[in-house]
Amino acid sequence: MTTALYLPEENIDMIAATSVLQQQAADIRTKTINWASYMQSQMISEEDYRAISALDKSRAAFLAQNSSQVVKTLLNLVSHLSKDSTIQYILVLLDDLLQEDRSRVDLFHDTAGKLKQCIWGPFLNLLNRQDGFIVNMASRILAKFACWGHETMPKSDLNFYLQFLKDQLASNSTSYLQEMALLAKRTQTILVHTHGLHGNSKDHHGNQYSPSLAQLQHQHEQELVVSANESYRQVPNSSEQAHQQESKCAIPNNEYIQSVARCLQMMLRVDEYRFAFVGVDGISTLIRILSTRVNFQVQYQLIFCLWVLTFNPLLAAKMNKFSVIPILADILSDCAKEKVTRIILAVFRNLIEKPEDSSVAKDHCIAMVQCKVLKQLSILEQRRFDDEDITADVEYLSEKLQNSVQDLSSFDEYATEVRSGRLEWSPVHKSAKFWRENAQRLNEKNYELLRILVHLLETSKDAIILSVACFDIGEYVRHYPRGKHVLEQLGGKQIVMQHLGHEDPNVRYEALLAVQKLMVL
Repeated sequence: MTTALYLPEENIDMIAATSVLQQQAADIRTKTINWASYMQSQMISEEDYRAISALDKSRAAFLAQNSSQVVKTLLNLVSHLSKDSTIQYILVLLDDLLQEDRSRVDLFHDTAGKLKQCIWGPFLNLLNRQDGFIVNMASRILAKFACWGHETMPKSDLNFYLQFLKDQLASNSTSYLQEMALLAKRTQTILVHTHGLHGNSKDHHGNQYSPSLAQLQHQHEQELVVSANESYRQVPNSSEQAHQQESKCAIPNNEYIQSVARCLQMMLRVDEYRFAFVGVDGISTLIRILSTRVNFQVQYQLIFCLWVLTFNPLLAAKMNKFSVIPILADILSDCAKEKVTRIILAVFRNLIEKPEDSSVAKDHCIAMVQCKVLKQLSILEQRRFDDEDITADVEYLSEKLQNSVQDLSSFDEYATEVRSGRLEWSPVHKSAKFWRENAQRLNEKNYELLRILVHLLETSKDAIILSVACFDIGEYVRHYPRGKHVLEQLGGKQIVMQHLGHEDPNVRYEALLAVQKLMVL
């Protein structure tokens, strides 16, 4: 039996998150399929022809009396037919059946078992199709089969499906960002060419806007609408036609990103699926996408995925190894949508409440303080929210973080800053007393903090981070007698010396000071 976490407003969220899919589905429902021609050409059996024809005419009545036959027929049609428009129609019909009554998921599982048919295979195969609607509707149905019934998805299929969702999120978000970058570039070009030719206008609210920008956005939206309308009207008859039509009128990949995220939201409600998602490096993908400028709806959905993951105590304890707290803190400081604020606060609360090891909860509190979450909480305390959960979470987090600040040693603060990878000139770096007392502690946990500093010098592009890392390494070797030897063993000396030629004068200066300390006998 699957252990699922059911949450309020699930159906509302699903509709909001899959609007492109729903718009296409609404159009597909109005179409009729000539099932008689399929039977006459012996592509379907007479039994399946009678069942699907009856289902088209009086779905509820026929299904109530012939449920097993309906399941058998739909599985046969999905497995053996290939025309895009027909598969689209069958998937919409099947999804509607499941959406109307969740218990039908178990009906499909049980009937498929009696027929010795694999319920997963036909829909997993559809994930390889070229048609975006088919791929995403099949994915949606798979998520319902996996989450709404008593049977869990087999491990090998589960890993394939979760990898598919992860890859789709990654590619769709890349496509989305490329499209936004292209739109920004086109906007900039038009604004440059039209600068001085048009005065600013005002809309009916009195807000100023640039006519060229408004026109460009309208044109872009119209292109997407035309693209969406054409993509499910024109069904290719050959692979060559499919390729041509895909290039001309297919919906851009990013149009489905909300649908992909919605499937993942469903899957991660089930505890058995959470570790499998971590196993395909799913959390890193979520964080990577959240660190880019995706829209607030996608932000909400992906943070929701992180939230349900944190209900597992083991995963909650490991979550900040993926830099979840710094990324969510950044989003919290910028977000204007209440639903995004609410879900971030809920993640933060779980990161404190759920880990069984109190030291992990303490580390999470310190990380939040380091990422300026207390400041954001104080701002939120001044606002009024209709949602009582937000108010309760703000109060809880404020109390916990204030307590952690009182217990915070200077080394705890320093270690949290280094682990976050966000070095800045905080007072602790310039304190001679701190380095006298704590330089040797950089050797703890197999030189964990020292290794991080060296890694930052090797990978960071930020001048402040590089400057602070050089300074800290210099102070370490100055105050720890064997520091030069340790740093050389870690390859740090060579990396510091490489920054002597850095383009930023501050980085060059701090690198020079560090090298001087390294050279002192």
